[in-house]
Amino acid sequence: MSLSSSSSLQAWLTLSFLDGVGPRTMARLLQNYLSPADVLAADLSALQSLGLRPTTLNVIQRYQQGDVVLSRRLDAVHQWLERPGCQVLCLDSADYPALLRRIPDPPPILYLQGDARLLHDPQLAMVGSRHPGPHGAATARQFARSFTENGLLITSGMALGIDGACHQGALDAGGQTIAVWGTGLDNCYPKRHRALASAIVEQGGLLVSEQPPDAFAQPGQFPRRNRIISGLSLGTLVVEAAMNSGSLITARLALEQNREVFAMPGSIHSVHARGSHQLLREGAHLVETVSDVLEVLRLPLLAAIDSASANRPETAPVSPRSPLWPHLGHVPVSVDWLGQRSKMPVERVMQELMDLELEGLVQHTSHGYSRLI
Repeated sequence: MSLSSSSSLQAWLTLSFLDGVGPRTMARLLQNYLSPADVLAADLSALQSLGLRPTTLNVIQRYQQGDVVLSRRLDAVHQWLERPGCQVLCLDSADYPALLRRIPDPPPILYLQGDARLLHDPQLAMVGSRHPGPHGAATARQFARSFTENGLLITSGMALGIDGACHQGALDAGGQTIAVWGTGLDNCYPKRHRALASAIVEQGGLLVSEQPPDAFAQPGQFPRRNRIISGLSLGTLVVEAAMNSGSLITARLALEQNREVFAMPGSIHSVHARGSHQLLREGAHLVETVSDVLEVLRLPLLAAIDSASANRPETAPVSPRSPLWPHLGHVPVSVDWLGQRSKMPVERVMQELMDLELEGLVQHTSHGYSRLI
């Protein structure tokens, strides 16, 4: 997408560049004006009455007079968008992820590199300590792999420790994963995760940031990006967290966004587990197995899969004639559940499932039956 082809995109980008205009301020402005373009063309006295800071008003005035610095920033984004796999999503786009749009302060702009369709897939946020204990990273990697194999897309923040292990676990399973950055997508942080970032994109995953591509690391950006990690997801699993861990921020945001919160227990002697134990005392779902998460998320997952199917174009439509097919998804379900949904006797359900297995269309695991396509 190029800036020259979309004056609307240019207006969104310009407004997002203005000092003092964050998600909440932009939402307030758009309650009073139809579009970012209308805001930028508005009378300054009218904008002042909405509580904009003098510095912000000065920048808007410079924009109206043809500010060179803003033009250069827009040109830089234009050049970035010409790279393969790079795009921008604005809050008013039909492709903007529905779950993220529902949070109190959705990012007005999302910079993306990779397969943007993944934003509509059912996601589980996995977060934890940057300095995990001896088993924390291995556990995170193992669970992320299993969740991926069971149809959940893993979303995390690509930080050192638990985050990186979760992304790697999804890749181990041959799946995709979403990494939400606190920096611009041209400035990988931490730098030692450059190879991981490349692997995520090469394997069909997605990198996401609300920061312009050239933005460097700033301390406040990382807590703010946590709302995106939780906002994209059906639930947040804290694998391992100390009492001062940023993962607890993500868990709190998930609760505020009306999403499920999960936590893994640890040793009572480990400082790395005290934050997780606090979450469990406050009512987070206890997680000892992958099934503990899948059972809680089953209904939201089914709804999310239906929504994802509506948002993803079908490349090779397959519609078996089996009456069970509409009730099967990529999340395993039991024979009894299929019988109740299809109103068919168990014997008929078993025969239909056997036929679909022989055709290579479904698989049976310890969690139940699910589609392979």
